[in-house]
Amino acid sequence: MSKENDIVKSLKQLQNLITIDHDVTDDAYGSHYNRRSMEDLLRYGIIILDKPPGPTSHEVVAWTKRILKIPKIGHSGTLDPQVSGVLPLGLGEATKALGILLLGAKEYHALGRVHSLPPREKLADVMRHFRGRIYQKPPQRSAVLRRTRTREIYEFELLEQKERLLLTRILCESGTYVRKIYYDMGEILGPGATMTELRRTRVGQFDEADGLVTMHELTDAFARWEEDGDESGLRSMIRPVEDALSELKSVVIGDGAVDAMCHGAQLAVPGIMSIHSNLKKGEIVAVYTQKGEAVALAEPIMTTNEIIDAAKGYAFETKRIIMAPGTYPRKWKTKPKTPKTD
Repeated sequence: MSKENDIVKSLKQLQNLITIDHDVTDDAYGSHYNRRSMEDLLRYGIIILDKPPGPTSHEVVAWTKRILKIPKIGHSGTLDPQVSGVLPLGLGEATKALGILLLGAKEYHALGRVHSLPPREKLADVMRHFRGRIYQKPPQRSAVLRRTRTREIYEFELLEQKERLLLTRILCESGTYVRKIYYDMGEILGPGATMTELRRTRVGQFDEADGLVTMHELTDAFARWEEDGDESGLRSMIRPVEDALSELKSVVIGDGAVDAMCHGAQLAVPGIMSIHSNLKKGEIVAVYTQKGEAVALAEPIMTTNEIIDAAKGYAFETKRIIMAPGTYPRKWKTKPKTPKTD
């Protein structure tokens, strides 16, 4: 039996992996997730952009495509034109992983104005009513169907008040309209309230304290790489796509199972090298190669104990393929076609 490589050891330590089989990964295929070439990073990378106020999220994506000279970029969570802050971008194949970030919480810092000065105790009481599960109807100018829905407000605090101006921090479920919270607060207070400025400071595990990238910085770093061969600046701005999946439970598979999954096959027990110690049916997990590269998102149809006890059978249903087919050699077989008879 071969020794586990460093990537699997790292995943095992960080995400409670249990080894159920051993195999040697071939360095001729793929690459360790944190040692990708710049060309591969532009295909399997994410950028945590600091969106400026003014352009739409779609315009920011279009400009970034031109800056990096790549055809495919996506974003996670649209920001209105006048809203600034954290906008995760997926490059190339990494766009397929961005949906995971929509499942996480979002944090905003909002500046608003109440139309008359309420007693501080009354304002605090009204804000308490907007914590927890709330009902919310999207505003008239929104991209979704205007029907009442529920959203979770995890935290809502007043950071600073200067007469009728309020600076608040809101940690909430994805899809919450912060502007509507201010409007609804104003309705309860009486004279009304209006949000005047909004900045998103966190999406999932990414917040602005991690160091956001501006479009000017990205332009300069790409020019240095393209003109002078200096990739240090650009490399510091592009994270591996695996960073977006860091909150998910992990499964590590052998080289022989990679290309089959990339072609849409379900993951069977013999292809599994390591699994999280507490897998539950129905949750979403990240599937990795032995080099730590993201292969796909999948849903367990067996628990951890059932996988350990099983010798064969499908253990995961593939939900979203991230890695491009052909990255690893094909080692799976297809059934021969039965010749037609007259």
